[in-house]
Amino acid sequence: MAYVCSSCRKQVTNTKGSTRFSCPGCGNVEFIRCASCRSNAVRYTCQECGFSGPN
Repeated sequence: MAYVCSSCRKQVTNTKGSTRFSCPGCGNVEFIRCASCRSNAVRYTCQECGFSGPN
């Protein structure tokens, strides 16, 4: 399965520094973040509850 960054849509399968986590707001949506978006604090938004991060 190929994983794609939730912010920039870059493929991050087996990429160092990427991460996967559940939405901190509702826990129902999984976010995938690449190292670049993480270090640049690029925003992501949950389609289900509207949570937006990083804070």
